Amino acid sequence: MIPTPITLNGAPGSPYTRKMVSLLRYRRIPYKLLQYGMGSAPGLPKPKVQLLPTFYLPNERGELEAVVDSTPLIRRLEREFEGRTVLPPRPVTAFIDFMLEDYADEWLTKAMFHYRWHYAADADKAGDILPRWSRIAASDEDMAQMKKFIMDRQISRLYVVGSNDTTTPVIEASYERFLDLFNAHLKHHPFLMGNRPGASDFGVFGQLTALTHFDPTPMALTMTKAPRVYAWVEVTEDLSGLEPKDGDWLDPTNIPSTIIALLKEFGRVYVPALLANAAAIAKGADTFETEIDGKPWKQQTFPYQAKCLQWLRNAYADLSAGDRASIDKILGGTGCAVLFQK
Repeated sequence: MIPTPITLNGAPGSPYTRKMVSLLRYRRIPYKLLQYGMGSAPGLPKPKVQLLPTFYLPNERGELEAVVDSTPLIRRLEREFEGRTVLPPRPVTAFIDFMLEDYADEWLTKAMFHYRWHYAADADKAGDILPRWSRIAASDEDMAQMKKFIMDRQISRLYVVGSNDTTTPVIEASYERFLDLFNAHLKHHPFLMGNRPGASDFGVFGQLTALTHFDPTPMALTMTKAPRVYAWVEVTEDLSGLEPKDGDWLDPTNIPSTIIALLKEFGRVYVPALLANAAAIAKGADTFETEIDGKPWKQQTFPYQAKCLQWLRNAYADLSAGDRASIDKILGGTGCAVLFQK
């Protein structure tokens, strides 16, 4: 059993921190957020990989351990805390929710990192603000040094998400289409999963906190194209007052065309990246090349996204024959079905 308040370490600029804090608020799970870098986590275990947020939870022996992956964390919280679930109870809707959460966490994040560090104005703002979140009282001289360090490091890491001059048009066109598609969906449903949020809503929210409310270039784009999306992010920050009902989920027998359109975007851009990445990793390659949206794409291989692909395939295999048939029908024509073909 997880004791409360749950302790986690995070930062305002971390989309995954924002994802999980918003989810904890919605689920009304008491938590204690330690601000990363402010010396407020003495004696706590360190994660194998330093990622944010870091949760400190008991393992099967009752020993405190550092846990960092938001998707399995959400599932663990579902097992240990009753009520206000973010996982749709019907398997078909739950599978779509899982796909869209993965899209947000692993593809939409490319846009987040790209816009923040590709454009000078965005990188300049991030360089000014990010270090101050953890050292609010530091001198201007120290902050100038930290700004240079962070900008040099992060700009040099754009290759990790595949951002470069060749892939820029793909990333930016995809984000613009996402804004149009999500805006169209919000005209009919307040959340991706209907009248209540699923895990996918919190995944999208986390990335959008940067894209719509911090980084100047995508923020201006969002305000021009989709002010409704901008407003949705502010609403989703704290949904603790929402009173969801069982009937608020999308009907798995009548998935709206706006969700199908989002799945087509998944198939258009994320599917080729997932498949090419997995194939390259299987061959032991360090990089992969493919074509996304009719344009060349090259980036470093990403082992975690090979795991994501396997988790999607495992979830598909776990569906009953009838539910798989329903999913196959929904995914027909989206470009996603190839992920699950043997």
